[in-house]
Amino acid sequence: MPLARYMDLCLGHPVHGYYRTRDPLGVAGDFITAPEISQMFGELVGIWIAAVWGGMGAPAEISLVELGPGRGTLMADALRALARAAPSLVPRLHLVETSPVLRAAQAERLAGVSPTWHDGVASLPPGPALVVANEFFDALPVRQFQRGERGWHERCVGLSPDGERLAFGLAADPDPHLTTQAPLGVTLTLPGAALDTVRILARRLVRDGGALLAVDYGHARPGFGDSLQAVAGHRFVDPLTAPGAADLTTHVDFTALARAATSEGARAHGPVDQRDFLEALGLRQRAERLSAGATPQQAVRIAAAVSRLTDPARRGMGSLFKAMVVSDPALPDLPGFPAAGH
Repeated sequence: MPLARYMDLCLGHPVHGYYRTRDPLGVAGDFITAPEISQMFGELVGIWIAAVWGGMGAPAEISLVELGPGRGTLMADALRALARAAPSLVPRLHLVETSPVLRAAQAERLAGVSPTWHDGVASLPPGPALVVANEFFDALPVRQFQRGERGWHERCVGLSPDGERLAFGLAADPDPHLTTQAPLGVTLTLPGAALDTVRILARRLVRDGGALLAVDYGHARPGFGDSLQAVAGHRFVDPLTAPGAADLTTHVDFTALARAATSEGARAHGPVDQRDFLEALGLRQRAERLSAGATPQQAVRIAAAVSRLTDPARRGMGSLFKAMVVSDPALPDLPGFPAAGH
């Protein structure tokens, strides 16, 4: 089967899919996201939402949407910051989540807010919206192709020659629609599901107003290579060893997402490194305020969280993770991004 189908089954199968059967977050899970590292991440997202809402003219009716909300930690922290920064903003909360386990965690964390859940972006209601997607696009299925003598052959998953295990292989015939020139043997990744999602949201934002903030790990420039990875128990594992028991992701191609958005008439801002985005929103000032009223042990944890979120090393969160915004072109320049967009 094509890799995209394999990823879709491993992650989203209604009975055995990774995201349908467990809470993958935290020390007891498989990975930790920025909102779980520190409340400051969600609080700064809340400040960003308040600023963009003001730039929209502070509409009385607006939807606040999160794609892949995890345990609801980011949104709970964002709403707390929103209550202080924009007390007159009372958004309708919509969560795009397919996992019954995580929906239950979100309902508990966001008790009293009464969110509406959706299986995908197509069912979101019309009207102006502010959309947040943290580590969402990296987990959407992708198609991969390898350059051969006769063209681009799709990467597939099947049985090994001895029939004892799963193995990667290539479709026998090249895809007639791919004509990209590249050296033999290189891998091309096409994030079809992510591009479809961005196009749907971009059309809606152009029509109704608002913005999408996407924070994820990936690259700002397009290129060739295989970034498919599997994580279980906070370590990398073989993507084919235990289908449905590990998180499968690929690096996000932000350039492709920006092109998809602008093709629908939206404006794309960034991407910028997560470090630059959070610092522009006041991460270090927020850390200082929290530390002022903290115990010495709490102050150490706050400093460690800032360091982790802004780590500029090649594989550090501050550099590897990036932020990008897709917006209604009528919106003014947005906080956290250079004045010139795409």
